Amino acid sequence: MRVPLSWLREYVDLPAGATARDLASRLTLAGLEVETVDSLGADLTGPIVYGRVLEIEELTEFKKPIRYCRVDVGAANGTGEPQRIICGARNFSEGDLVVVSLPGAELPGGFRIGARKTYGRLSEGMICSATELGLWEDHSGIVILPEGFGEVGEDAIGPLGLREDVIDIAVTPDRGYALSIRGVAREAASLYGVAFHDPAAVDVPASAGAGHPAAIADDSLCDRLVLRAATGFDPDAPTPLWMKRRLHQSGVRPVSLAVDVTNYVMLELGQPLHAWDRDRLTGTVTVRAAEAGEKLETLDHVQRSLDTDDIVIADGAGAQAIAGVMGGLDTEIGASSTAVLIEAAHFDAIRIARASRRHQLSSEASRRFERGVDSHLQLAAATRAVGLLAELGGATAEDAYTHLDRVAPRTPVTVRAGHAASVSGVDYPAGTTEKWLEAVGCDVSADGDVLTVTPPPWRPDLTDPNDLAEEVIRFEGYENIPSIRPRGSGRGLTAGQRLRRAVGRALADAGYNEVLSYPFTGQRDLDGLQLPADDARRKALRLANPLNDEEPLLRTTLLPGLFKALARNTGRGFTDVALFETGLVYRPRAQATRAPLLPVDRGPGAEELALVDAALPEQPRRVGAVITGDAERAGWWGAGRAATWADAVQAAREVARVAGVELEAEADVHAPWHPGRCAALYVRAEGERLLVGHAGELHPRTVKAFGLPERTAAMELELDRVERARTPVVAPEVSTYPVAVQDVALVVDGDVPVGALREALAAGAGGLLESVRLFDVYTGEQVGEGRKSVAFTLRFRAADRTVTAEEAGAARDAAVAEAAARTGASLRA
Repeated sequence: MRVPLSWLREYVDLPAGATARDLASRLTLAGLEVETVDSLGADLTGPIVYGRVLEIEELTEFKKPIRYCRVDVGAANGTGEPQRIICGARNFSEGDLVVVSLPGAELPGGFRIGARKTYGRLSEGMICSATELGLWEDHSGIVILPEGFGEVGEDAIGPLGLREDVIDIAVTPDRGYALSIRGVAREAASLYGVAFHDPAAVDVPASAGAGHPAAIADDSLCDRLVLRAATGFDPDAPTPLWMKRRLHQSGVRPVSLAVDVTNYVMLELGQPLHAWDRDRLTGTVTVRAAEAGEKLETLDHVQRSLDTDDIVIADGAGAQAIAGVMGGLDTEIGASSTAVLIEAAHFDAIRIARASRRHQLSSEASRRFERGVDSHLQLAAATRAVGLLAELGGATAEDAYTHLDRVAPRTPVTVRAGHAASVSGVDYPAGTTEKWLEAVGCDVSADGDVLTVTPPPWRPDLTDPNDLAEEVIRFEGYENIPSIRPRGSGRGLTAGQRLRRAVGRALADAGYNEVLSYPFTGQRDLDGLQLPADDARRKALRLANPLNDEEPLLRTTLLPGLFKALARNTGRGFTDVALFETGLVYRPRAQATRAPLLPVDRGPGAEELALVDAALPEQPRRVGAVITGDAERAGWWGAGRAATWADAVQAAREVARVAGVELEAEADVHAPWHPGRCAALYVRAEGERLLVGHAGELHPRTVKAFGLPERTAAMELELDRVERARTPVVAPEVSTYPVAVQDVALVVDGDVPVGALREALAAGAGGLLESVRLFDVYTGEQVGEGRKSVAFTLRFRAADRTVTAEEAGAARDAAVAEAAARTGASLRA
């Protein structure tokens, strides 16, 4: 809402020294979001004066008609002689009063005026159009002023309103009253503590009889309808300059007098109006719901199919307007309209909002109706409009009018006088609540500490005690609410939160960069992962209103988001990339239920929360990583190393390490990984072996589908299961005795997992074993076809003595024996 300061001052007695920026600051502190303060005409300088056209000489020797004019500018030019000016406009005549920019003036946009020779004549200034002066957009010709508007030679900048401060307010949905000069003026009056002069306080006489026939089919659609007629209207009557100027300053394009009057009253009072050509209406004007299959061509020349949820205004011939949104073309005010019917109504805000979005048709009227307009304003607004038509367009306002009133009284709200203080934490003086609620128009009655408050009709947003508290707090000043540091609960982070942070730090330390992806995916992504048709990851929840038609599903795996992020980075020239992400995935439940609608007047109970949980999908938390290029870069320090499937497995081991669990890996076939380079990852929890994820090199088809570099590797773990496997951390006893080291190399079949060998060695070595570490895997002629040699370092240590060579050897032999029994391993010669 754009608010010219001079227009606002007509209805509120602002202090003389109050500037637009001061007012904007106060409005912002009171909760109205002021976007800008525009100083229109700030770059304009004089002399700009009134002039009288004395003589016009037509110059016909040029390609386009040119006029050489003698213009009387009085003593403004310093000589009193007529000014000679070249002008190409054709819409003025000798004797007309015009606006003249004399040499030395500067018009908006930095356009300097000087004396110069053009078309073979000396032109000493410019006769100005509305566009050149910044009054409004009009390229039809120059501005012709009515007689008596000003004296020749007088300064025109002030009377024309060429300089004006305009406050631009971004009106939130709960403050529809601020979409009017009336609403902002009332707000300013409260902020400055000055008088407010209500522009809606017009004298409305009782109807002299029955007006135009009207009916409301359903009170839930419209609870007030007013029709007022003006006859004998002159369709050629021009919109006065002051009205055009104010409309333009407010962001509305002047059209014609009848339309401009309805727009002017809407901006002034906040009540949208519609002007009909009454001669084109047939029968009773009825507010009703649209019928199935009904169509209407609106004023923007678009044929629209109406929905049965739309509210329409119809006559005997059918729908003539989408109520509160846009009128129909058939009953539009035209160049020959002499009988004007002004319609003012109060429609259901929700239905108007739905219609506006359904037809993708947002108008100035719909913006106001969907935010809520004053339900008692319609008769005053219609009366104001027909009065302006009579005053400016020569019309006669009919004494008989139609007024259908079905408005229900507002429900009073009961609130404690100290409620605002308890909400804000500020001890307001006694009477503060009553003072501010009465300032915004509420009717307040007190019974001890309890106030019964009836909100005014222009504030449909005031419905409960907290709304009323907000009014008190914002006028007292949000800036006066003290900033108090909340006291901590002392519990700190949960175990899960600490684990997630530790995982993030560990992967970052390992060289991975964290990314955050949208949790949306599509069928194309699932196909790119090469998932089988019966894979559980293909069962995804579909969004009712997706942001992207190609990604209508909630993700069941983190991998597609990671792959897209990797592809974006490699596509921008990064060759060595390692990324990780932690987040939720969403798995539909087998027996899905509908979530209950929870009450808002109390907290939900345990049963209600259980029903909500049952309706939600399973949401396990996962961590994923992807790596490509060099894991270790080459340089003066030596050769680099390309990332392989082993780096993806190692990333999973880093997660397991900070979680304090042992990760077991064994070969597996699982999409989207390469069948021969995929590891299934397990942990043990409460005696159970849990599958927690997979790691390895991606399948070539997946690499191609997502546009990834060859040999890209990835891993994905379910953090919730890893957390389940965590056991309480016990500080180890540190022995002061030396360690005994034994190396062992075992030859096994090529398909025996290294993890199984390690587990067997640990089980057989006994209580002296401190650690088992793999340091070599060999395949070749020396061990035979289909065989491999696996070498481990065994470290033995006792807490109370030095381990002897015999003890270490015996423990080593026992470990080898156990490995042989479990896996068929033999010592390498």
